[in-house]
Amino acid sequence: MSAPQTPWPYPRWIAHRGAGRLAPENTLAAFRLGARHGYRMLECDVRLSADGTPFLLHDDTLDRTTDGDGPAADQPWAELARLDAGGWHSPHFAAEPLPTLADLAAFSLAQPDGHWVNLELKPSPGTAELTGRTVARHAQDLWNGRPGHTPLLTSFQPEALAGALAAAPALPRGLLVDRLADAPDADRSWLDTAARLDCCAVVLQHRLWNADRVTLARQAGLRCLTYTVNEEDEARRLLTLGLDGLITDRVDRFDPRTG
Repeated sequence: MSAPQTPWPYPRWIAHRGAGRLAPENTLAAFRLGARHGYRMLECDVRLSADGTPFLLHDDTLDRTTDGDGPAADQPWAELARLDAGGWHSPHFAAEPLPTLADLAAFSLAQPDGHWVNLELKPSPGTAELTGRTVARHAQDLWNGRPGHTPLLTSFQPEALAGALAAAPALPRGLLVDRLADAPDADRSWLDTAARLDCCAVVLQHRLWNADRVTLARQAGLRCLTYTVNEEDEARRLLTLGLDGLITDRVDRFDPRTG
C-alpha cells in the first residue's frame, strides 16, 4: 500500500458540527464545547445568505435549528443574524446566534496553538459553484497568514469543489461520498472525481470503508476520512484500517488524544 504524498497536518479526531449533539450544532457554543473536550479540529457546514455572506447552517431551511422558517438562502445576513439558533436544543442555549464564517475563523485562530476546521460546502439549490467559489475565497482571506491551520474544504457536490478549486486552488479539498452504486466499477467514479478536482482526500460514509477501498485511495495518493463514527467497535475497525480522520458526534465518548 503506497502512502499519500500530500502532507497531512490535521488531527485524526474531528468534532462533528462543533460538539455533535451536546450543544446546538454549527454554533460557537458547540465549538467551544468541542474544544473543551480536547478536540482540535472542528467540522461545520457553510452556506450563503441571500446577500452572499458565508454563514454556518446544515439544512437548506431554517426551521429545524433556528426560530426562523423557510429557505435560508432567501434571507439577507442582517435578518439571519437576528435568529435564535440555540433554543431548539435546550433552554440553556437560548439566543445563541448563527455564526458567520468570519466568526468561526476568529474563534479557531484565537485558541491556544489554533484549531483546525473542516468546512463542508453546503450549497442551497442551484448555487453549488457559487458557494464553493465564495466560501473558498473568504476562507483563504480569513486564514491568510496562518498557513499552519489551513481549512480543509469538503463537499458532496463536485460543482462546489470545482468552484473552490477555481477560486482558491491552494486550499485542500476532499470529496464526500455517502453511497456507492452496486457495480463492479463503482469505486472508479469517486476516484475519478477526486482526481479531476485535485482533491487530497476522500471522506466516505463509515460503512463504505474496507481494506480494499483504503488501498485504492492510498494508491491514488488520497487521504482517507470518514463520517459519522459514534460507536466504539466501529471506531476500532476504522482505526485498524489506518484512516486519517474520523468525524464524530460523540465528543464525550472518544478521547481525541488517543488513536
